[in-house]
Amino acid sequence: MNQQPVIAVVGPTAAGKSDLAVDLALRLTGECVNADSMQLYRGMDIGTAKLTPAERRGVPHHLLDVWDVTVTASVAEYQKLARAVFDAVDVPVLVGGSGLYVRAAIDELEFPGTDPEIRARLEAELAERGPAPLYERLRGLDPPAAEAILPSNGRRIVRALEVIEHSGRPFSATMPSYEAVYPSVQIGIEVPRPVLDERIAVRVERMWRAGLVDEVRELLGKGLAEGRTASRALGYAQVVRFLEGEWSEEQAIAETVRLTRRFARRQESWFRRDPRVCWLPYDAPDLLERSLDRIAASRCA
Repeated sequence: MNQQPVIAVVGPTAAGKSDLAVDLALRLTGECVNADSMQLYRGMDIGTAKLTPAERRGVPHHLLDVWDVTVTASVAEYQKLARAVFDAVDVPVLVGGSGLYVRAAIDELEFPGTDPEIRARLEAELAERGPAPLYERLRGLDPPAAEAILPSNGRRIVRALEVIEHSGRPFSATMPSYEAVYPSVQIGIEVPRPVLDERIAVRVERMWRAGLVDEVRELLGKGLAEGRTASRALGYAQVVRFLEGEWSEEQAIAETVRLTRRFARRQESWFRRDPRVCWLPYDAPDLLERSLDRIAASRCA
């Protein structure tokens, strides 16, 4: 096992994590490890703000383009992949805003068993009634788990209820602790909410101009609609509704911006709960140097 601390760059979407991670990797002769759940999918490039090869500036990037869009995301599978990279790389720089994936990579996190019959019954109920009644049931059975899961995230709500029914234990008991398997230095990029809201709006508009609609159209030909995880990704789900004629382009863009802003608030709330994250202002002229100082102090501790 690599005994050097994993460097993690975390925070909300559109904060500038990817660029800082590349800067750190260049200065430390490190390699980047993706912790954005949607960037694991092949072909989901524009809508996930995946760095182009040129933007990676020669830094090796791991765990991009791992899954086809038809594959259902698996945190357990991601954990195995990420830890294999950590053990093989001298200076891993973990970067991404998927909080559960970050924690699965570096912290103690076990994955309880499954019960196909329970899962199928709950999924049928989800399809028939939507996530709201299932979420209310979860709130009654396990309030901490409900607090950590978006009310609209039917897949995770079903998983939580499945674990509770199958194991007789709260789903929250299986959620990440702060007990590290890999020591880490976590740099959080802090952006004031009004600034972040504007950055998100600009990013979404830029994605549309860069060809997001064409990207989604191509992925639909590769099975995107059948992918239980990829089809629900921010931006992609909204473009699909536009292509199906349900929404205008303006409606699809506006809804993508609204949901991305809400998602960014959830991301920040998740990372704020972790006392190990050192928050630095996104616009600090010496952001890289301050990050390097934090990493050096941790290594000397």
